[in-house]
Parts: sequence; structure tokens; C-alpha cells
Amino acid sequence: MNVVIIKYNAGNIRSVIYALERIGIQATISDDPDVIASADKVIFPGVGEATSAMKYIRERGLDKVICSLQQPVLGICLGLQLMCAHSEEGDVDCLGIFPQQVKLFPPKEKVPQIGWNDIFDLKSPVLDGIKEHSYVYFVHSYYAESGENTIATANYTMNYSAALHKDNFYAMQYHPEKSGDVGEQMLRNFINL
Repeated sequence: MNVVIIKYNAGNIRSVIYALERIGIQATISDDPDVIASADKVIFPGVGEATSAMKYIRERGLDKVICSLQQPVLGICLGLQLMCAHSEEGDVDCLGIFPQQVKLFPPKEKVPQIGWNDIFDLKSPVLDGIKEHSYVYFVHSYYAESGENTIATANYTMNYSAALHKDNFYAMQYHPEKSGDVGEQMLRNFINL
């Protein structure tokens, strides 16, 4: 199994590598379009800021590569947000795979949301075997709106997309690599798609 993690100068790649190793998967880290395009599975993780991330992605032509992928792709945290249409963080147009807008949480709650929160209304093969209201780990100030591509919902001041799915593209706002057994099951499900 050839699994490639997209490198684009956004943090958290090491924890994804370690989580994949725990389920028996060795992954390659690359920003080479040919390496990414030839993978069996692609993971697009990230912790960082949308504007600088999109700048790096566009400068290296990764925007065109990511959008053209036919194999299963999994975005994590910032990866999910960059797969959406637009982010309020830096007022930047993103990849547009999902039509969702990414917005800043309203100031009536503590921002960022850091810690464990439950997910519900689960509906995707990537979430097989996961119980409703399972807890996963979040760290984010921005959220993707709910919509037809929402496959898991979380609530923090409002309901929002905890996970998205469209065609071969999957994305999770939370960190499956930091979400214990529940997260490992989701990673296994993705690898087994």
C-alpha cells in the first residue's frame, strides 16, 4: 500500500506518521506532484494558517494535483478547511472540492476549541464501526458550515461539519491521529476504502 502524506509546511505530519505506524502503515511524505499522483491513498493533514498554506500549495502546483486525484484522499484539520471553497482566515479562496465556507467561531465561546468533543449524525464508510456521540480531539478556531457533504456533525456554539465526503475526497476537522482507538478505526477505514 503506497500512502503519501502531502507536505506543505503545515504542522502535525509526525503525529499522523506515528498513528499510521500503529496500524501497520508506512507512509511517504512528499510535495512532489508525481509522487502524490501515483499514491494508492493520499493524506492531506495540517495545523497552521490558511493563507500561507494556500500560497505554498499554489506555488508548487499542488492545488491542481490535489483536485485532480482519483484515489481516496483524506484531509485532516487545516486539510479539511483548505478543501473547502473559501476561508475567512486571511479571506482566501481554497481548493473548492467542497462548497462549504470556512468561518471563524463567534466570540461568545472560547476560541480556539481545544479538546474532546462528540460527533453525531455519522454517515460514511470511513466512519464504519464508530458509535454515535463518540469523542474525538479538536483544535481549531475556524469551522466548515454544514451542508450536503457533511458526514459527521459536532457542536460548539452551533452545529458544524466535523467531517465531509464527496466522491473520493474525505475530510475530518478533528484529529483522528490524536483520537485514540476511535481515530485509529477511522484511519483503518480510510486505508481499507
